[in-house]
Amino acid sequence: MRTIKKLRIGLSIAIFSTVFCLSAQEITGSWKGVLKVQTQEIPIVFHVSKVDGAYSTTMDSPAQGAMGLPTDKTIFEDNVLEIVMSSLGVVYKGDFDGTLIKGIFTQRGMAFSLDLEKGEHEQKMKPQEPKEPYPYVSEEVYFENSKAGNIKLAGTLTLPEGILNPPVAILITGSGPQNRNEEILGHKPFLVLSDHLTRNGIAVLRYDDRGVAKSEGNYKTATTYDFADDVEAAFDYLKTRNDVVDTNKIGLIGHSEGGMIAPIVASTNKEIAFCVLMAGPGITGKEILLTQTRKASELAGTPDEAIAINEKYSNKIYDICMDYNGEVSKNEIKAVFEDMKNSSSEAVKAQLTDEAIQQQINALTSPWMLSFIKFDPQPYLSKVQCPVLAINGEKDSQVLSALNLEGIDNGLQEAKNKDVTTMELKDLNHLFQTSKTGSFSEYAGIEETISPIALNIISDWINKRFNN
Repeated sequence: MRTIKKLRIGLSIAIFSTVFCLSAQEITGSWKGVLKVQTQEIPIVFHVSKVDGAYSTTMDSPAQGAMGLPTDKTIFEDNVLEIVMSSLGVVYKGDFDGTLIKGIFTQRGMAFSLDLEKGEHEQKMKPQEPKEPYPYVSEEVYFENSKAGNIKLAGTLTLPEGILNPPVAILITGSGPQNRNEEILGHKPFLVLSDHLTRNGIAVLRYDDRGVAKSEGNYKTATTYDFADDVEAAFDYLKTRNDVVDTNKIGLIGHSEGGMIAPIVASTNKEIAFCVLMAGPGITGKEILLTQTRKASELAGTPDEAIAINEKYSNKIYDICMDYNGEVSKNEIKAVFEDMKNSSSEAVKAQLTDEAIQQQINALTSPWMLSFIKFDPQPYLSKVQCPVLAINGEKDSQVLSALNLEGIDNGLQEAKNKDVTTMELKDLNHLFQTSKTGSFSEYAGIEETISPIALNIISDWINKRFNN
């Protein structure tokens, strides 16, 4: 899931830069740098332009698949650059020496060095990333969601060679704004997955999330249920393509939050032929957040006492969100943060500034997060009748494997679903990479995008049922 952001996979970074020179030609252009966060190195590219004497910049974080991010404020005086992105609590200050910008990036009290030089970031392909020409048809497609003002969603339909009307899978991304390849930290999981499936006789439709890349719409105001409507629109589109796919064999493959969305759709749309849940949740959103935070803290070596304190306050906040009541609830959440601040160490107090607290409140009370915290997969799983494959990585630190697979299995048993396969895959993390600990900090450094074991399990399972 867009990790689930909350389950949301990825590190939120927002930086803005511009530079000073004697002419606009020297100032404008692309500037690149590497932000070092713990064990991660995250490339950043700023595209600087100037209109009517004012500078503006968009930012790319190529490794995270975040491109063209806008910034909202920049001041450049006496060769000192100050950039503020209030929505993410970011301040960047840098000195321009005529060639480089040498600066400090601060987010919510955490400071990191970030130096910039002129140029574009060169993305290194991961070993599993397929290279053109592909041994199959790859078609750019567009379809509309009539429930969202007829926004156009853009995607890619890949069709295996030599197979007439094959089964087809719709890929559903995890949480956070993602393109059709589900890009994260230099990896393109859905490109690798769609390539594998298509080479193995299964057509695939993958598409950019609403408001991302070539798709229309507003991602920021959407909830999981809106994304489910986008999946329905993809399904409706494929029903019109009986020229190239078997419209009686349209299935869903959802990763992380996509593993929430697939059962939502399949619980009411009885034409869905199959569901593959990759790190899908089997417990409530609140439980997902609590268990993933605990696991991340344990992997980071956080003392048990500090973990317990964090859980106590998190529980209070999530309970307020479960019964959200506008400004009244926001004030209650603020009071919990203030209590937490007064009871914490000096290091935590330094991070819990008034601005940081307000940003946390804004994030917690966004439409997506409120619906996620309240989300319970059981009412949907209990109505899914199509064949289901649910796989989780043993070392998944975001959607804990045993706990969630048990929840999925319980829901499908209630549905009296007769074709259910659940599997815990040894040593795999949330992205289904072979990992040592499963920590988020490992994702970027692993060359493998998706374990071949996971890829083969998915394609074999589908082909056994739908491609005889």
